[in-house]
Amino acid sequence: MFHTSLKPPIIETIPLLRKSKPKVWIEAYGCSASMADSEMISGLLKQAGYEIASKKSESALSLIVTCSVKDTTEHRMVSRIRTMTKSGKPLIVAGCLPKADRAKVESVTSSASLLGPNCIDKAPDAVRLALSGGRLVALRDSPLDKINIPRVRLNSVVSIVEIASGCLSQCTFCQTKVAKGWLRSYRIGDIVRQIKSDIKSGCKEVWLSSTDNGCYGRDIDTNLVELLKACCSIEGSFKIRLGMMNPMYLPSILDRMVSLFYESDKLFKFLHIPVQSGSDRVLKKMKRGHTTKIFMDAVEAFRGKIPEMTISTDVIVGFPSETEDDFKETIDLVERSQPDIVNISRYAARPGTEAYEWKGMRVNSQVSKERSEYLHALTRRIAKKRNSLWQDWQGEIVIDEIGKVRQGRNYAYKPVVISSSSTNAADNHQILLGDKVHIKVYDFSNFSLKAKIIL
Repeated sequence: MFHTSLKPPIIETIPLLRKSKPKVWIEAYGCSASMADSEMISGLLKQAGYEIASKKSESALSLIVTCSVKDTTEHRMVSRIRTMTKSGKPLIVAGCLPKADRAKVESVTSSASLLGPNCIDKAPDAVRLALSGGRLVALRDSPLDKINIPRVRLNSVVSIVEIASGCLSQCTFCQTKVAKGWLRSYRIGDIVRQIKSDIKSGCKEVWLSSTDNGCYGRDIDTNLVELLKACCSIEGSFKIRLGMMNPMYLPSILDRMVSLFYESDKLFKFLHIPVQSGSDRVLKKMKRGHTTKIFMDAVEAFRGKIPEMTISTDVIVGFPSETEDDFKETIDLVERSQPDIVNISRYAARPGTEAYEWKGMRVNSQVSKERSEYLHALTRRIAKKRNSLWQDWQGEIVIDEIGKVRQGRNYAYKPVVISSSSTNAADNHQILLGDKVHIKVYDFSNFSLKAKIIL
């Protein structure tokens, strides 16, 4: 607990003498960095004396950490904000949406307090003002680094560590840059201290997250490889998942990255490198800073050393001026690279971006839909083929999710679903978050591996 009471313990146990603290309901959407923001907001509020509600009905105030990366996501955010406003409770809208499009939020609610993604330290002030009928708008970036801040974890065995905020790219389609601005890397020593503390408190997975991990350190005279080396040198039983990095930064560090991933058992054999298109012409219009060759060189280098390496990528279908030939090049690239995971998005113009103004070049929505469906079918086949390579694999996983199913990750970050019949009922209930279990894969789908616990 982050709040330290000055009252003697005996007084704290007498309900009539303990002052009731307002409860705050928190929802979070979007990337792992948004999840980390919500954890830190919860920690800061708890430190300030507020309680985090476990049910919406018991809260005095609601706070939503938003995402604005896609128009479909924005529509969901607007719907949630509208619903939360109708409850009549004070509302705080945090995250990317209020920073990227303040007018959009205020068209739904003019009374909600607003917090930008780099203003989470203002959360206690926003709550205090909102509960007293006031309103705080904090959208200008705070000088506070989002590291070593009190937090309440969404998952007790997963440490989400933000290593930087913002990026160096100028992608013509991306609204995240509007929200998070230019790169601000956090010091390696501070990041290491955060991880050590989280491992000590029981975390088994560390997710290194930021807008773009690839450009980490370029503003403070270091780089991602140096950070990973420092993280891998930390003692303890845990694994590190490296989050998204843009391919444009790989050429200068590729050999060292491949060697480090091959040599260190601390790193999940997982890489998320969004290619976005298989057409170099389209990549240039996107201002991605990389070519298809740079992407393929990275895939071949990692898979050449680690054949089972899980490769995740992103593709935008129907980017302005994308032709049938451009799309065919994307299909060809996906077939050659055989990514395990492809996050497919149909292009949607985002306010504040350069491509938003390219109205005359937009691709017909029906054409985009057909291309998306074709690509989805292809990537599902590839995913199932890649997962088939793990048939009959035996090894150790750490349970990192318990809900309708018990799930863990193997060393290549493949999701492994534990069969409910693999243990007797009594033993199955004793499997806890963070437990290591030895399993054998007996089946697979395009989404996951299915396994039984073995002795």
